[in-house]
Amino acid sequence: MAYDKELAAAIKAASLAARLCRKVQKALLQSDVRSKHGRNKSPVTVADYGSQALVSFVLQQEFPGEFSLVAEEDSIDLRKDGGGEIVERITKLVNESLTSDGSYGVSLSSEDVLKAIDSGKSEGGSQGRHWVLDPIDGTKGFVRGDQYAVALALLDRGNVVLGVLACPNLPLTSISVAHPHSPNNEVGCLFFAEVGRGTYMQLLDGSSTVKVQVSAVENPEEASFFESYESAHSMHDLSSLIAQKLGVKAAPIRMDSQVKYGALSRGDGAIYLRFPRNGYREKIWDHAAGSIVVTGNTYLS
Repeated sequence: MAYDKELAAAIKAASLAARLCRKVQKALLQSDVRSKHGRNKSPVTVADYGSQALVSFVLQQEFPGEFSLVAEEDSIDLRKDGGGEIVERITKLVNESLTSDGSYGVSLSSEDVLKAIDSGKSEGGSQGRHWVLDPIDGTKGFVRGDQYAVALALLDRGNVVLGVLACPNLPLTSISVAHPHSPNNEVGCLFFAEVGRGTYMQLLDGSSTVKVQVSAVENPEEASFFESYESAHSMHDLSSLIAQKLGVKAAPIRMDSQVKYGALSRGDGAIYLRFPRNGYREKIWDHAAGSIVVTGNTYLS
């Protein structure tokens, strides 16, 4: 079964959300505000909610009769006393993004935006179709000015059938161990994959689309591997031990978010090791999109 319409909508939604996030991150890095913590006025909070509202709105416009979204955020905190200012900021950003696209010709109210955010409350399931979204995967990377992704996938009867990773800070050309975060080349790319059709990469504006392939390296001594940037998310000591046992000689490439899946899908590395610490609970949106983007590799969960 082809999912052409669904894939086109997913690419559009993720691209719009990534542009919104990029705009917010640029403003963040030019300011003195670098914390996700505190009141809801944090820029990463604005981007997180704005991204989810945009993706939800676009998908509902494209598929009004059949829409189920499993997503990370809801509007509970935004509806509390004192949330009005941040809701206004989110609404303004969402409307600016929709205006720049020009497809829908609407202006959303604050309540429209809150309802769009709350459309992500679906619990999913093994029947029917369900979208899965992480509006900003890698919030700490976002705050630092490093890697993050808008990660969107579609499940059909319990199986991931397509995925999109919009990666605003990932270079178009291969990253290196020496410079994984700030290489001197064009940045901002999007990966998309549909079951049975392989994985493709393009610029965020939709140009320069190419099919990508995973690494052909078979000898572990010649392989490089990815792991999480944050040691709180994954046990670096265990990854290092396993890499040593395999004979891997290269230092790990540490990056935030599912961007690692995108980089892996185009052969920037050969291995991705992630071993969550005890008590860390993985969510479906942490891996759904990335798992199909890198489907050319062996993916074990």
